[in-house]
Amino acid sequence: MRFEGTVDIAAPREKAWAFLIDAEQVGPCGPGVESIEVVDATHFKARAKVGVGFISARFLIALEMTDLDAPSHATILVHGQAPGSAVDATSRMDLRDGDAPGTTVMDWSADVNMSGMLVSVGARLINGTAHKMINQTFDCIRTKLEA
Repeated sequence: MRFEGTVDIAAPREKAWAFLIDAEQVGPCGPGVESIEVVDATHFKARAKVGVGFISARFLIALEMTDLDAPSHATILVHGQAPGSAVDATSRMDLRDGDAPGTTVMDWSADVNMSGMLVSVGARLINGTAHKMINQTFDCIRTKLEA
């Protein structure tokens, strides 16, 4: 599955970049995230509970930031494992200055591959849940950055 979009952030690009690459700041914005562990500057671990329809799973997630080009671009590689389910994703973000002074535009994309029990609920239900979680994440990011 592929997800992509553009998010306007009412904060300067350097501030947005610093927040978005800091797992301890951005991590809690993910719905269901229970914990974040910083391994080093580009590797992180997380625990998150994700529910799709009537199926719920607790994932152990390994994240790696690559292709870092501050304050413009990053790629995040994700591997998550839960009993009976797995997810692999490659997410990209590109930041640019917005039209208004002190604003940022983030173009993002995520290619996601899932397997196991979660897939059994069907693509339409997964898509709906994913879009809801994406919107919640970006609402949280904007709220924290624009405060």
